[in-house]
Amino acid sequence: MATTGWKMTATCAFQDVFKGLTAAAWTCVLVAPLAFAQTGTTAPASEAAASAVATGAAADGVVAAVTDDVAVAVSGADRIVAGSSLSLSDRTPGDLLAAAGQLEVSAPVDGDAVLTGGEVRLNAAAARNVYAAGGRVQISGSVGRNLRAVGGQVELGSNARVDGNATLFGGDVNLRGPVKGSLRVGGGRVLIDAVVGGDVDAGAGRIELGPKARIGGALRWRSGSELVRDAGAQVAGPIERLTMPTPEAWKGRDRDGDHVRRASMSWVAGAWWTTGLMLIAALAWAAAPATSVRVTKTLRERTGWSLLTGFIALVCVPVAAVILFVTIIGAPLALVALLLYFLLLPLAYVASAAGLGQWALLHWKPEGAARTGWRIAATLLALVLLALLGSVPFVGALLAFAALLVGLGAIVLQFAPQRAAEPSGLSPA
Repeated sequence: MATTGWKMTATCAFQDVFKGLTAAAWTCVLVAPLAFAQTGTTAPASEAAASAVATGAAADGVVAAVTDDVAVAVSGADRIVAGSSLSLSDRTPGDLLAAAGQLEVSAPVDGDAVLTGGEVRLNAAAARNVYAAGGRVQISGSVGRNLRAVGGQVELGSNARVDGNATLFGGDVNLRGPVKGSLRVGGGRVLIDAVVGGDVDAGAGRIELGPKARIGGALRWRSGSELVRDAGAQVAGPIERLTMPTPEAWKGRDRDGDHVRRASMSWVAGAWWTTGLMLIAALAWAAAPATSVRVTKTLRERTGWSLLTGFIALVCVPVAAVILFVTIIGAPLALVALLLYFLLLPLAYVASAAGLGQWALLHWKPEGAARTGWRIAATLLALVLLALLGSVPFVGALLAFAALLVGLGAIVLQFAPQRAAEPSGLSPA
């Protein structure tokens, strides 16, 4: 049970980091395509990238430059930089978003810093929050607010300082620089050998407190092994080892009503999700009836191809986006592709419901199959049916996954060249 406990704490730490990185990723998705869309030329040399930075600093517009080894987008004071190997030595007056195989930031960042790469090193001060992810993450500078970092190896050096809270997750985590606020940390091995002003929540296979450890608040820890504490380590607050409740305890809580409450919350969330899909379905039929008819026809007549195409798209689009992103020049296209990909997933589920509803209309009420009102009503009923079937253990998950694949494939097949225009018995209402 103790092992399960530290895994839970590690998962919480990872989720905290992931939320920040997700927000940063959406920022990239929205800003990068805009930036690169407004540049009409490809810079011939690395100096052009530096020129873009200088131009962006002087003008409150969007400037971008792409060279053989680096891509830079500037929007006002903010910078977006990508390359195979980057060493940033110029001050960033706003936010910095950087990605590279090897990334080193040696100049101050006056805003937030979002850093990702195979090896990430922050050697300068960041005035606000820092989000970092990589195979190896090293922080040697100061962080004005909060730090969120995840990696195979995560290290805060003795020269590092975090003025807010820190959340760290990694296979091997070493904290040697002070954290003014609280610390949440998870991983395989965790070493705390610095001052932490607030509480510490730690979960790892092995947790060590070094001789310089000074924890100003409580220490709550979960591990499959005993806490390793140096004689010089100090903890001002209580030390509490947390364990997961036994199965009997969980059963007792279920009898007290927790199981009912969790089930109720799950049903409420599912109801909201289904309601959102219903709204999307109604808008799709009302705004694009002709396209919706073509998608449902593809679902009925080419179900096998739709299933196969949906599976290929589900797997290959993210892989292709990663490959494009690595090429640097294709990074904006990769970001747009991923954005469209995630937008298509709920539409794919709606498309399957629309196909099911249209099939039912053609069999039991053919005269209603050409009317928008009946199409919407049938699709909404199909969504409710899919939601109810989806709640069935195991089988429901398979049905939902199949609906996603078929709908996605039918949408993708609309972009395939057609042999000839086939007359349809259905006309858009």
